[in-house]
Amino acid sequence: MIVLGIETSCDETAVALVRDGREILVNLVYSQTDLHARYGGVVPEAASRDHLRKLPVLVQEALTKARLSWNDVDLVGVTYGPGLIGPLLVGVSYAAGVALARDVPLVGVNHLAAHLFALRLMDPPVEPPFLGLIASGGHTLLVAVPRWGEYQVVGGTRDDAAGEALDKFGRLLGLPYPAGPKIDALASEGDPNAVPFPRPMLESGLDMSFSGLKTAAVYWLREHSTASLPDLCASFLEAVVEVLVEKALRAARRFRFERIAVAGGVAANRRLREVFPERASARGMLVFFPPPELCTDNAATVAACAFHRYHELGISDPLSLSPDANLPLHGWR
Repeated sequence: MIVLGIETSCDETAVALVRDGREILVNLVYSQTDLHARYGGVVPEAASRDHLRKLPVLVQEALTKARLSWNDVDLVGVTYGPGLIGPLLVGVSYAAGVALARDVPLVGVNHLAAHLFALRLMDPPVEPPFLGLIASGGHTLLVAVPRWGEYQVVGGTRDDAAGEALDKFGRLLGLPYPAGPKIDALASEGDPNAVPFPRPMLESGLDMSFSGLKTAAVYWLREHSTASLPDLCASFLEAVVEVLVEKALRAARRFRFERIAVAGGVAANRRLREVFPERASARGMLVFFPPPELCTDNAATVAACAFHRYHELGISDPLSLSPDANLPLHGWR
């Protein structure tokens, strides 16, 4: 079964062709970073228009690179939430049009579940049960996954997502958007203990908070205007990483998981990949990271999730499928 995956939940237009939910034939991502960099963040209206312009071209490019035709597409999977409503509407409308024109099933995919399916595309695949840590620019969640299609959110951020906090900190430092990768690069040259940034809510429960960390950074910069940029980045990143790691390990222990799967754009972070396996091993746990290209928004994970929903759960959606900007993961199949 050839699945056409479509992802337009934010500022990446992504298209993939995946065979039987496992074999990636083509995985194309067009980033709108240059478009939004001038504004310091994503402008939803501009993102929607750019998706509308690029999506048809990208789909045709994917078919050409895979040496397939429209007749080879057996299923269309598309992200329908959560995300920005305008960009979601572009992807869902296009996917429904393809499903109607080709008379193939349409399957809607939860963007957060798709992040977890990056683990199923690894070689060898990582299968549940595991504790999932989804950390990205828009979301930070701890998810108990006893099996595919069963997701229990057990913790998450109460305000800013981890990636969002990094981007806002980067803006304070005058770094261009998106700041996360640049902070990661600068942090490799700095001292993670140079600045005593707080670890918000570190000792309380499984929820997280990163807005206070950003506020602490604002006050620190006001009083230490000549601080080393690499040291600032290393120290701020260390605070974010320590909270993510400790909360995930605590959740895994509480819910008796021996394995932790990390997904989302922040999963590509160098420091998180260094620290997490070492601390997990000390507690008798294993940590798995997808390859970096499957951490950020992409359509291969959408196609893999759509295949699972259709082939293993027997789920398909009507052509009237509506995008849901606030689609929850908890209880979603």
